[in-house]
Amino acid sequence: MSNLGRVTVTGLPELGIRLSGALDPRRCVELAEAAENAGFASIWFAENPFQRGVMAMAGACAAATRRARIGVGVVNPFGRHPTLIAMEFAALDELSEGRAVLGIGSGIAAAVGRMGFANDRPVTAVRETIAIVRAMLSGETVTWRGRVFNVDGARLGFSPRRLDLPIYMAAAGERGLEACGTLADGLIVSNLTPLRTTERLVSTVRDAAARAGRTMPRVVQYVPCVVRADGETAGAAVKTLIGEMLTSFWPAANELPPAKAAIVAESGIPRREFVAALDRLRRGEDAAAVLDKRFVAAFAIAGTTDQCLRQAARYRRVGVDELALTFAGGQPAEDITHFAGRWAPCQRTL
Repeated sequence: MSNLGRVTVTGLPELGIRLSGALDPRRCVELAEAAENAGFASIWFAENPFQRGVMAMAGACAAATRRARIGVGVVNPFGRHPTLIAMEFAALDELSEGRAVLGIGSGIAAAVGRMGFANDRPVTAVRETIAIVRAMLSGETVTWRGRVFNVDGARLGFSPRRLDLPIYMAAAGERGLEACGTLADGLIVSNLTPLRTTERLVSTVRDAAARAGRTMPRVVQYVPCVVRADGETAGAAVKTLIGEMLTSFWPAANELPPAKAAIVAESGIPRREFVAALDRLRRGEDAAAVLDKRFVAAFAIAGTTDQCLRQAARYRRVGVDELALTFAGGQPAEDITHFAGRWAPCQRTL
């Protein structure tokens, strides 16, 4: 594809796409192929509770692509025991010829509870999981006596392709971020995280890594994105996805945990107005009518390609190494291709 008419924006993070269990697996393969052809660096899969499991999708996309990294972020150690996580990701790394990235998190507490598990030690569970998985992926025989997990003589029955498969961690609370800085190869920042929050999370992880004498973990952030020829149309289109995420994954307004309360404060939207919007969305009101431009600015990238690239550059300035974009709306493959038609990834300057 010719670079004629393309846009070069300095200071961009690497760009990838985010897929999820909300999509038909065959559709995931189509979008993964479109993204790789467009020059995107990675394909990430979010596994949300009680939707399609994403390991089959990740495997299919690994087989259909040749260059893009295949990341799964996140799996939790309640739905998958740490030994099973090691088994599955060693196989995915083998299939992708060394392109797999593993993301681990404690999961959504309410969903973990519906599975019948106690999630009262989420950071401990993730710490133990990383230790067990990393040892097994290094080819070790693992015996572990922990506060959450016990393992007796677990060892993979084959040689992993890589002994250093990268393990990322999703975190937002202080203890989780400190654990990420001391243990993980990367931090996964979830959707609905404004720039001020991202900057704080990155700073906390960086400080923890420095105290541990470690290199700063890589940072990947998920962000909804709509690219249109008209910026106003793009902003209106992305509101639907923001509304779905708020109603699906946020607790009731009067039950906001500290990490969510901090996000509201850092979004620039007064808490009372944020709470009122949540209430209206839960009553079934249309997100396009409920959410104004402040929600789009805080939680999404939307506009023309030029506008989206300049918005993406802001994430690099607060420490994000890679953006995984959820192309929202009814034409994601077309948007990916349109985006690529104006983007010169080989010319980016980090």
